[in-house]
Amino acid sequence: MTSDYLIVFDCDGVLVDSERLMQDIDLEMIANLGWPITREEIMEQHLGRSEATVTANIERHLGKPVPDTFVEDRRAAHAAAFRTDLTEVAGITTTLSELQQAGYATCVASSGTHTRIRLMLATANLRGFFADRIFSSEDVERGKPAPDLFLHAAQAMGFEPGRCVVVEDSPSGVAAATAAGMDVIGFCETTPAKALGDATVLISEMAKLSDAIHQLTERTE
Repeated sequence: MTSDYLIVFDCDGVLVDSERLMQDIDLEMIANLGWPITREEIMEQHLGRSEATVTANIERHLGKPVPDTFVEDRRAAHAAAFRTDLTEVAGITTTLSELQQAGYATCVASSGTHTRIRLMLATANLRGFFADRIFSSEDVERGKPAPDLFLHAAQAMGFEPGRCVVVEDSPSGVAAATAAGMDVIGFCETTPAKALGDATVLISEMAKLSDAIHQLTERTE
């Protein structure tokens, strides 16, 4: 198996089962500001987006700025939940080991902050698979759905976009990867498949990821 490909992983919902925890917290915190947001609205408007984008969206709905402490309070609440309740996505450790043995290069490119990404990977015992090959929306001017983050990760890792396969579970992430000229595998275990319809390939369980990657990389040889 070749190592001429880079596999780029989103973090939330792909490596770690964090989205449910964040949504539970956001439902309460945003409602307390005066917007009784639903879980469906969070999925549609916030999934895969940067902290700055989420905050701006909340402010648009409220028609006023969020309180000065809101962003830090939200970060702290998420972090506390991660430390006690965060788990890996089922099957991801086995999959990462398979890809490592097959010689693929891997990295993480996530809308989260560097601090949050590293906390989650460490808590789920996944940091060792990636070391410092971690890229955040903090690294670029425009977050997903713009292609900037994925292009930045590819350049930093020394790969052309056509030699990258992205694993995503959000519509904004799929759009970003597509705009970057990369193949994208849509992970639809919790996200509706129709929301990821622009992905190159769809999988519903992590056990199918290795085969999907092999098929894509062999196709482009």
